[in-house]
Amino acid sequence: MKKKIGALFDWDGVIADSGAAHEASWKELARLNGLPLPDGFFKATFGRRNLEIIMGVMRWTPDPREAQRLSDQKEEIYRAAIAKNGLPTIRGAIAFVRALKSAGIPCAVGSSTPRENLGQAIEVLGMGNDFGALATAEDVERGKPAPDVYIKAAERLGLGPRDCAVFEDSLAGIAAAARAGAKKIALSTTNPESFWKARETPEERPDLVIPDFSGFSPEGLLKIFDA
Repeated sequence: MKKKIGALFDWDGVIADSGAAHEASWKELARLNGLPLPDGFFKATFGRRNLEIIMGVMRWTPDPREAQRLSDQKEEIYRAAIAKNGLPTIRGAIAFVRALKSAGIPCAVGSSTPRENLGQAIEVLGMGNDFGALATAEDVERGKPAPDVYIKAAERLGLGPRDCAVFEDSLAGIAAAARAGAKKIALSTTNPESFWKARETPEERPDLVIPDFSGFSPEGLLKIFDA
């Protein structure tokens, strides 16, 4: 009997094609509060927690309470946008998650996104029955590249992270998967395939790079564990 394995998914850029909505939300936040936004800010901060972005990268405020206010406002703007406009997904993502479930491979989300955002997005996409577990920013003390969120997601599936594959689109996320001991599958949705192939350290190098889920199958996932 083969051992049980699980699939752990980042959310933004992996399941949800939400980059445009998030970027627009940051721009609206900056406009409403009269704050500066440098060119290329979104890619430079992708995958990081809001408070780290607001206090550490943008340096908008040293006050944790003000940083939290700005973070909450940004997410309110984002939720209002997806409620109004809907949320596109990465090609083949929903079908792949459901194929894994049908094949007996449980799926979980491990994301730095706030739980309220994730819950609304899952509802918007009609994926309420597709994931066996969720682990979000509120569940861990350390964000990616720390492995905490993937360790927690695997634990909630009743698995060890070494028995799971992580699907990610950010370097911090791939590093988090590596530190958790999971298999690492990178999507070239945010960073191109050439970016991933140029990674030199084992922590940053994925086991596989795919453009999206349209040509991938549960059998393809199982092969990674058999390799």
